[in-house]
Amino acid sequence: MHLRSRRILIAASVFALMSSATAYADPVEGFELVVNGEMTLVTEATASANLEGALDTVYSGLLFRGSETREMEMDDFSNPGMVFVDQGLDLWNKVDGTDGKSCASCHDDVESLKETRAAMPKMNPTGDDLWSMENYINNCRTTKMGAEAWKWSSDQMTSVTAAISVAGRGEVVNPKVDGAAAEWWEKGKELYYTRFGQLELSCANCHEQNYGNMIRADHLSQGQTNGFPAYRLKNAKLNSIHNRFKGCVRDTRAETFGEGSAEFRALELYVASRGAGLSVEGVGVRN
Repeated sequence: MHLRSRRILIAASVFALMSSATAYADPVEGFELVVNGEMTLVTEATASANLEGALDTVYSGLLFRGSETREMEMDDFSNPGMVFVDQGLDLWNKVDGTDGKSCASCHDDVESLKETRAAMPKMNPTGDDLWSMENYINNCRTTKMGAEAWKWSSDQMTSVTAAISVAGRGEVVNPKVDGAAAEWWEKGKELYYTRFGQLELSCANCHEQNYGNMIRADHLSQGQTNGFPAYRLKNAKLNSIHNRFKGCVRDTRAETFGEGSAEFRALELYVASRGAGLSVEGVGVRN
């Protein structure tokens, strides 16, 4: 079979799976996310003006998961991701580097960064680059602590970003998309609607046009990032936003961008803006 014909056949098969599937949660209705019996989080919100013509309502990815997964996230003792949060808090207080400092040396308790996760990614202090939380952490490590930078999705990095996210649990996602960030937002939007790989699929094909449907064994959500870093039952570990991006692009059978790349940071900003109004979930639990 000719390569072009084979590619078209594969793509057609994928869309057939999506269009014929039963949206068994689609998303689940009447569910209220109350964590530890005391904090109610927003899992459904009116879409921002930036999404006019695309979505009317935005939903947390948790609403597309089964009841057992949802129950895990409702109780920190049941949430498997909280083990890594504890590790992150240990790292927060650990002295590292030539300057004899820890994160706590400058920021005191991690609660001091309560508003950080909801605003990410954002322009760096000099206003000439868009930084994810990982960039800010490594900047502190290298310039303030005299320590080595962590790899983007290393255990140390995902644990500390998870601890910061839990500190910001309940804050409303609201990244800045104007001013210097506007150019990055536009680039992220362009990437979101670009078809990649042999399957010629874009982010929008799955997470805007087919959320609630099944593709193979996966129940498609809107691809919101408010629950990241998230513990995925599939690989039994915390997963960063960029790691999930990389997996999605790879699933289209394309050569993916690198974690921390300008492309993924721009995409992160655009996708985060699509979830404006949802609560930061701290460590979400996903399939």
